[in-house]
Amino acid sequence: MGKNNYAICITRTCGSGGTEIGKMLSKQLGIDLYDRKLLRLASDDSGINEQLFAKADQDMKKTILYKVSKAVYNGEKIPPESGNFLSDRSLFEFQARVLHGLLKKESFVVLGRAADFVLADEPSAVSVFLTASEKACQEREMEIMQTDELGVNRYIRSINRYRSDYYKYHTGKKWKNVENYDLCLRTDVLGYQGCVDVIVHYLETRLGRKLREE
Repeated sequence: MGKNNYAICITRTCGSGGTEIGKMLSKQLGIDLYDRKLLRLASDDSGINEQLFAKADQDMKKTILYKVSKAVYNGEKIPPESGNFLSDRSLFEFQARVLHGLLKKESFVVLGRAADFVLADEPSAVSVFLTASEKACQEREMEIMQTDELGVNRYIRSINRYRSDYYKYHTGKKWKNVENYDLCLRTDVLGYQGCVDVIVHYLETRLGRKLREE
């Protein structure tokens, strides 16, 4: 691993502004932001068409698999001859491999994808859980979606449920358990820039060097 490389793994509740904070961190630190771009990288890594990965990613959101079972990721590789090669497990395995490979080459911010769990053994990977009050999340999503409160509440619940189930299925852990993360921040209390400042300060303290001067 590049000795100066680091990763900021962001887990966020719907409406908390985690995506925007990830973009702000990316811009301030001059590093890439990864979310769905991991599908393209996983496709490049495996040689499988990106659209097939995208379909598997979408299918995960429709299945009830997360509600009835779990398959904790332990670093295994799923061979092409396996009937589950294009399953959600295969997608997750390729994404995990890409994350480890990226950290050898560059620093980055990653949103979701249980990256905190995948990179838990990497000393330069910092995990952050971002949340906000129910009211703050409602107001943000209503502004984005331009819909009524009922529709927004239904959307927020469905997204948070999916993220919780996804995390539980792949890691065996509870999504909102503070013990999973280095930092847990309220975006409506600190503000977006405030959260960025705290994350950067924590990372600089942990790594023992300034990042914004690099």
